[in-house]
Amino acid sequence: MTTARAAPAGPRAHPGADLLDTLVAEGLDWVERHRAHFRLPPDVATTADPNLTLKPLGELAELSALIAELHPRPELRARARRLLAHAWQEARQGELFAELVRGEPQATYPVELYGSFARAGLRDAAVEELVRTTTGLRGWQLAREDHTRTLAVLNAEARIGLPHHTDFGAALAHTWLGRRPEPWFLECRTAYGLTHDVFHLTDWGRAPSRLSPAAAEYLRLWLPAWLGSWLEERLWDLAGELLAVAACLPGAVFDAAAWQRLAAARTADGALPERDDPPPPGTGAAECFTACYHSTLVLAFAGTLARTATLDSEAPG
Repeated sequence: MTTARAAPAGPRAHPGADLLDTLVAEGLDWVERHRAHFRLPPDVATTADPNLTLKPLGELAELSALIAELHPRPELRARARRLLAHAWQEARQGELFAELVRGEPQATYPVELYGSFARAGLRDAAVEELVRTTTGLRGWQLAREDHTRTLAVLNAEARIGLPHHTDFGAALAHTWLGRRPEPWFLECRTAYGLTHDVFHLTDWGRAPSRLSPAAAEYLRLWLPAWLGSWLEERLWDLAGELLAVAACLPGAVFDAAAWQRLAAARTADGALPERDDPPPPGTGAAECFTACYHSTLVLAFAGTLARTATLDSEAPG
């Protein structure tokens, strides 16, 4: 059995509590003010681009569910619950996933998306019956070249209550986290893969003890250098994901300087651009949303994990 991260009963002593709570609160406020941009178009299950429709909605569900579950401040949990409810409403209380599975029975993404809601207790019996049948097909269980994506599917299966279609440990062994290559090989694309290896293994930070001692030590040793590099490159979204990973480590260190850098990169209304400067004045609302929504959600997610982490010490800064 693994030890899950528990939600504190109330605010706790933390060297960065005020900063982290402000970042989470202002980030959630921004997302809530822009939640209309998460609405799904009528053609979402047919011709719409899933990267512009389903992907944002799934990310909203995944990250708001964790904040609603774990953040120590009840008013922030309530805001996150409202966002999760909005995402579930857009998914038509689960009916959308049945439509997606019928349209693409070989696809994994409907199961992954539904798993985020199922983990939060939002379920649909018809969807689960259909998914149980589909995931039992030989064609659905074919090996995938992207082993990090396989971890995502396996985590979704566990959330829904389905048997794993392949061994989790075997898939993990083929990922960056499992192999732990020389740290200087890490570049932007593989860094995102590494952060998601950690998220899928720990159920998005809920069960940090699932990290092996060797993996935790590897991350503890190299995260500061990677984080510093991408902060210098002003890749705020990736820096936020790395800070979320740091908060999953046993005896995490609160890096005040890194958090201040992200705070300073935000817009006046609390949004964090994915990289570089915020969108210039005159940029359309849809473009501003696309440039900021993911990194703003990541900031609130990472801030929640950092807020509830067990700290060893505070990093200088």
